[in-house]
Amino acid sequence: MPHSQLNALTRRGFLAGTAAGTSLIALHPFSARAATNQAHLRIMETTDLHVHVFPYDYYSDRPVDTAGLARTAAIIETIRAEAANSLLIDNGDFLQGNPMGDYIAYERGMKDGDLHPVIAAMNVLNFDASTLGNHEFNYGLDFLLKSVAGAAFPVVSANVSKRLGASPREDVTLLRPYVILDRVVTDGAGRDHPIRVGVIGFVPPQIMSWDRRHLEGNVSTRDIVATAEAWVPQMREDGCDIVIALNHSGIGGAERVEGMENAAVPLARVEGIDAILTGHSHLVFPSPSFEGFAGVDATAGTISGKPGVMAGFWGSHLGLIDLLLERDGNSWRVVSFTSEARPIFQRGEDRKITPLVDSVETVLASVQTDHDQTLDYIRRAVGRTTAPLHSYFALVADDPSVQVVSIAQTWYIAEMMKGTPHEGLPILSAAAPFKAGGRGGPDYYTDVPAGDVAIKNVADLYLYPNTIRAVRVTGAEVKNWLERSAGLFNQIMPGVPDQPLINPDFPSYNFDVIDGVHYEIDLSQPSKYGPKGEDLNPSASRIVNLTHKGQPVDPTAEFIVATNNYRASGGGDFPGAKGDTIVFEGPDTNRDIIVRYILEKGTIDPSVDANWRFAAMPGTSVLFDTGPRAAAHLADVKGLSIEPAGDGPDGFARFRITL
Repeated sequence: MPHSQLNALTRRGFLAGTAAGTSLIALHPFSARAATNQAHLRIMETTDLHVHVFPYDYYSDRPVDTAGLARTAAIIETIRAEAANSLLIDNGDFLQGNPMGDYIAYERGMKDGDLHPVIAAMNVLNFDASTLGNHEFNYGLDFLLKSVAGAAFPVVSANVSKRLGASPREDVTLLRPYVILDRVVTDGAGRDHPIRVGVIGFVPPQIMSWDRRHLEGNVSTRDIVATAEAWVPQMREDGCDIVIALNHSGIGGAERVEGMENAAVPLARVEGIDAILTGHSHLVFPSPSFEGFAGVDATAGTISGKPGVMAGFWGSHLGLIDLLLERDGNSWRVVSFTSEARPIFQRGEDRKITPLVDSVETVLASVQTDHDQTLDYIRRAVGRTTAPLHSYFALVADDPSVQVVSIAQTWYIAEMMKGTPHEGLPILSAAAPFKAGGRGGPDYYTDVPAGDVAIKNVADLYLYPNTIRAVRVTGAEVKNWLERSAGLFNQIMPGVPDQPLINPDFPSYNFDVIDGVHYEIDLSQPSKYGPKGEDLNPSASRIVNLTHKGQPVDPTAEFIVATNNYRASGGGDFPGAKGDTIVFEGPDTNRDIIVRYILEKGTIDPSVDANWRFAAMPGTSVLFDTGPRAAAHLADVKGLSIEPAGDGPDGFARFRITL
């Protein structure tokens, strides 16, 4: 399909197709009822694909029905047939996020002229445009630029620049800030008309902290809303009829805050933007997940009154914004719209997953070789474990999957501190469970059986290509670091049975367990910090009986904490980890350190030391939801009174913890 035309299906073409014996496809009402001077434009969105082309979970090494651009592609074909005119746009986070991404980045590499597999699949589907997400920067700028060079569609990003000017419009941006798609739309009478669709892209400015090692000194970022306010008027001056904002940023607060990460609501208020595609949060919009959000209609799918959509993650949904356009002189304006997100699967009341579509073979074929090579890559054995490594109970008890990460980090940093001014300081290690259910669903857990440990298992233990860091902090900062982590839990009333334990707004990757100290968490106390690290109750203290080698931790004592670049540079907003306490920056990824540790030891014994627990609260119980396969590992949980308590929502299993 030439990019000078929209995917078009006229009424005559539609009727001819049905007369020829093809399946009857109902046109969208906007296409069916458009008047002579009206046209229906359908905007399709993918977002947060994270290299998921095949419907395959490389971490568990098995096919799945809940992910994969090859499955989403089937919906794309149907939706193109339902509308007279359509655009297919990706909203970022496509280069990193599963072992295929790591295989390409670390094993195969990207040379000039190479085609990245996810780009190859997107080319097959004739994407019209894309923007960058924060994870595009994880492998460095050279890898990013070589990867997007193979795209047969424009990739835009307005708020990342190689050189800042006096204003955003004077910046030298890393990629083009926006693109104008000159297209032809078919109106209700079957007549063709020109239309100019402007597409502009944004990424959270927090990438400067999250990928500081790649970006510092090479690029700079600007506030999303301020950048839009500068560029959108320029797009209108350049003759755009319609402006679509590709916002790789979630739907957050309505109040505008400089540098905000989830800026969709104030961004949608920028004059001149007609529709907004969102992502980053791995959620679906419109949906009940956003009920009660200021400036948001979670049923109609509007953000600050503009049509918006968020298409889940890994290809789980296809986002749809349908615009009914009316020709006003020589330009177009939006007169009506609808928004929805169509899934590729459904989950029944019995937890069973039913696929709603089949994979599109041409998409699978475009990455088949890379898929096969990725399978070889993930199946390499690097050592053995004497016990299973699982994360089903990582949020409620000391856990083997987190323990092995902490042990490997400590092992590495202890060697790195030798001969430095920090040698001799106690070394602690901070690690969080990355796969702990939540928005990833009831199967989103680490589950490595005893026996051989392969690369796929290490990738399962540590999802992200973070690099090792060490920070030097005080005992007081260690305590506040743990207070920040303890915000995962709801405040629990003593003596009350079956209270919900977990705050669903708190991501598991911010639940750091610090190994090397012992402590208890007093759930009767309010959280000192909010889900994003904001101060809530400055005098609160959930962390009690904090000791190091059997002695109370001195607030003025100093420690080295092994962690990763994301956390050490301010990711998660943890006390003691704001970028100014870093004393060591290693070139190795935390994942590679785990592999090297297992290779050196040959056989590991990931037994937990129960260094943290909940403080006792007699007569009190809480409810905790985890994966159904957790029941087989109840005997592995140490220092916790836990029992099955029936089914949880959305396919999870529920357990009761007696405090």
